[in-house]
Amino acid sequence: MTTTRPMAALHERVAAINDVLCAISVLTWDSRTMMPAGGAQTRGQQISTLTGLALEQLLSPQTEAALAAAEDAVQTLPAEAIERNMVAQARQAVAHHRRIPAALTQERAALRTVAQAAWIEARSRSDFALFAPHLEKTVALARRYADCAGWQGHPYDAMVALYEPGETAASLKQLFATLRDGLRPIVAAAQTQPPCRRDFLFRDFPEADQRSFGLALAGNLGYDLERGRLDTTVHPFEVSFTREDVRITTRYRRDYLPASVFGTTHETGHALYEQGVDPAYTRSIFATDLIGLYAVGGTSFGAHESQSRLWENHVVRSRAFWRLHFADLQSRFTSQLSDVTPDEFYAAVTHAEPGFIRVEADELSYDLHVMLRVEIECALMDGSLPVADLPSVWNAAIARDLGLTVPNDAQGVLQDVHWSTGYIGSFASYTIGNVMAAQVMDALQAQDTTLAPALNAGQYAPLKTALGKAIWQHGRRFGREELLVRTTGRGLDPAPYLAYLRAKYSPGSAIQ
Repeated sequence: MTTTRPMAALHERVAAINDVLCAISVLTWDSRTMMPAGGAQTRGQQISTLTGLALEQLLSPQTEAALAAAEDAVQTLPAEAIERNMVAQARQAVAHHRRIPAALTQERAALRTVAQAAWIEARSRSDFALFAPHLEKTVALARRYADCAGWQGHPYDAMVALYEPGETAASLKQLFATLRDGLRPIVAAAQTQPPCRRDFLFRDFPEADQRSFGLALAGNLGYDLERGRLDTTVHPFEVSFTREDVRITTRYRRDYLPASVFGTTHETGHALYEQGVDPAYTRSIFATDLIGLYAVGGTSFGAHESQSRLWENHVVRSRAFWRLHFADLQSRFTSQLSDVTPDEFYAAVTHAEPGFIRVEADELSYDLHVMLRVEIECALMDGSLPVADLPSVWNAAIARDLGLTVPNDAQGVLQDVHWSTGYIGSFASYTIGNVMAAQVMDALQAQDTTLAPALNAGQYAPLKTALGKAIWQHGRRFGREELLVRTTGRGLDPAPYLAYLRAKYSPGSAIQ
């Protein structure tokens, strides 16, 4: 990283914090995959204790001394020097946390595991009332946190900044309006398409065979299983404990094959980002979110989602992919898929039809799921929506935006894990990720005309290399907008995303 003594001292402080945050991630991974339900209360206390230790290290006199010395040492360096960036990020994090009472940070951390356990039970019973008291605490703590962090336009601004710096309730409203206007004619055109077969997606698919295919798929895309593993969970996620240990999870439905296929692909995209961070940044500030107190190499949640959505939709949810790989899937599920062709399978998994579940939504309705969640989060944060009214408001929004009647809480307000883990403000990242994915993909293919033919031939290493160079290797060195400008020449722009959807869902489309 650097050989100067002041910078080395700061790096040592940050590295120790990163170690503690990685330990928290290990405990979190375990709580969502292996931990017995009875361990939730004490696990929350353990995570709270470690969060407090990380915060103490960040705000300690020793860290302040190291940071001050580093600030003095970099004053004569050029503005673009990497050391100046490191110091600036550290100072920003220290300033942020000095505004937040340590007890509040620990209280939020302790609540997550307990609330998550309550959510799992509530979801299994489809009973929002079991989770509601925990969500009320989560929202109350988020409001207190926002007030301490500071906001001007809307209390939601302070929360979305934790995941997508630079975005606000107002900026998201503008982005969503542009997308809604652009999506309307695309949806209308898609609705003119003749119906396709989908019955075969709902046959009986043994979990072991789904897992076998998922592991092969992840490895084919470039996921290094020497530095990763695949496990089962209620709600799929990826987590890294440095780039050398990046784990993914998925869930299996015996009666619906796409859930695991695309869920595994999605988390593989996240994992490729983390595994692709420059090794020199390991345990450094460029692999540590010191504001969110989270060990992560991705520069924002939206940037991270751009990579998962890029591999999930632009690569695996393509006609070319299934013409190449359907035979492998069919060989694992001979009786279930013997009467299906590659093009029929592609048509089925890209079919646009609104559904209840966000993570299983088609590409045209997916962002509507995100928008209604952001709308609800804003109302929760400003107090205009009581938690008790959330199910009815959710159900009304689904009817308004998707034309569906929600049958129960499990398929409605309880379907996402995010609120149970305190991640209020994070949902917008999914749509930002969709927009960024299309923008990056469009730019990379324009810059290298061999990428598209390589993908059509089943060669994924060239795309992995291009993304590694443009996005992954930088870790958190550059913010999302700076990464976009460096890669595409401009900031976040929904035009390529709408063009991609328009081409994919136009009548007669044969998009690859």
